[in-house]
Amino acid sequence: TVDLKYDDVSYATVHQSAFLRCGMIPVQPIKELWWFKIGASDKTVYYYDPASVDAAVVERARRSSRDNTSLEIDDTQLSDEGEYKCRIVVWDNTGNSTEPSVPISKEARMMLKVNVPPEKVEIMHLTSGRNLSLRCKSEGAKPPADILWTKTSPDGVETEIPDLSKTREIEPAGELYDTAEQIFYQLEENEMIAKISCVVRHHNTNTTIYKNITFVSPAIQNALKVTIQRFAEPVLYSSIENQDGQDNKAGLVKISADPGFKVPYNTSVTLKAAAPGVFPEPRYLWWVGDQTGIAGRELRIDNLEENKSYYVLAENPLGRVVLEVPVHITTPDYSRWNDSSKDGDVNEGDTTEGLHTGAIIGIVIGALIAVFFIGFAVWYWTIRDGTQVFSPKKEKPHTIDEETVPFRSTEKPLLRTISTQTLEGRRSRREPSI
Repeated sequence: TVDLKYDDVSYATVHQSAFLRCGMIPVQPIKELWWFKIGASDKTVYYYDPASVDAAVVERARRSSRDNTSLEIDDTQLSDEGEYKCRIVVWDNTGNSTEPSVPISKEARMMLKVNVPPEKVEIMHLTSGRNLSLRCKSEGAKPPADILWTKTSPDGVETEIPDLSKTREIEPAGELYDTAEQIFYQLEENEMIAKISCVVRHHNTNTTIYKNITFVSPAIQNALKVTIQRFAEPVLYSSIENQDGQDNKAGLVKISADPGFKVPYNTSVTLKAAAPGVFPEPRYLWWVGDQTGIAGRELRIDNLEENKSYYVLAENPLGRVVLEVPVHITTPDYSRWNDSSKDGDVNEGDTTEGLHTGAIIGIVIGALIAVFFIGFAVWYWTIRDGTQVFSPKKEKPHTIDEETVPFRSTEKPLLRTISTQTLEGRRSRREPSI
């Protein structure tokens, strides 16, 4: 007699080789070997006849070198999953060499399960102060993947996060499955943590995938620890003038200004803060002098009229820094008003020359105005006192009509008294009686 040794269920990983066992006990000479995939109609996968044919109907199928009767499938596809049948035909003459051999057929059925590791893992997060909401999703696995969460300290010690408030969802995606898990985590006061990891484990394919969220505190270059009255504890402080911009270290706070840090008088400026790579997302606070702080990434300054230094705080649960942001007023270039050939385009280097030209024009105009007022004053006083600044060589005599010209003299003035009677007499001579 001949018995077959086989496995009821065999497992394979997609794109790897699958092995379906079907061996003989004891080993006998083979007359025929058939492999079928069971379905609506049995599909021949492989056929072997020692006398003439050794053919794989499915290109990726072949006899296993382990025992010459088992089946191997290369580059296994998800479509290869299903039920298979092995049929072996051997010669048996029951030990009597004088009688003709009799063909004996044996069959066995088995299942092939194809496992698929996660195709993609992504992690999303929302933060509010020390409260974290993290969601990890594994896509395209079969069977569904498992998810757990760990945290790693700055010295590299990884521990599983226990007692999490979490929700899990498993959704079919065709023949595959998506697994999503969301957790809520609160950072403890002064908790030192380097990263939180979503660990996706797929035991059937021996696959483990880490998706990390790295904790980064805001940072600045050339920092000094100083005491600022606004805060209870010392903070790290620097100025944007000390930031060279060459360091690509994650977490550096960067400031931009639109239209720039040096602007003409009465120009509006928008300052923007960013800290690429910082997690949790920092909060920003702007202020100038003793004014109340303004929260947000941006600060708009309307109609800047003088040089000022603004300050911005960038803070998350891991640390905080303060940057000084000086904004300067530049002198307008007057030379562009006098040079029509430039069509209003002014070079930064022409500012000094324009200033000198404007100053000279102002001085000349002021001098002309001063000369005009001096001349007018001399003329006015000359007319009022009856004197001339320049006496002519010859002076012609002239008669003064006392009735039409006020009495004047270059010598001692005289007081004259005209009686009412005399005035009345003059009127009577000039005006006819009615």
